[in-house]
Amino acid sequence: GRKTANGETYNMNAWTAAHKTLPFGTRVRVTNTRNGDTVDVRINDRGPFIAGRIIDLSRAAAADIGVTSTGVAPVKITILGKG
Repeated sequence: GRKTANGETYNMNAWTAAHKTLPFGTRVRVTNTRNGDTVDVRINDRGPFIAGRIIDLSRAAAADIGVTSTGVAPVKITILGKG
């Protein structure tokens, strides 16, 4: 029930993500470089604030690319556009 940086209520089952600088509403494709799985997400929060990490995915998005067991993975981000 906590609010994201853009004011939405966080939903772990939505395909959303946090990024430090991309504008809210930006759609990005995240590719897990270990297995090639991809997921498209919308930026709605700020973070992660841990050195070496570039994006923080919702639980649903992480599950789609096989990151739930490890929690972290090397990824490639492709900007798809706004909204």
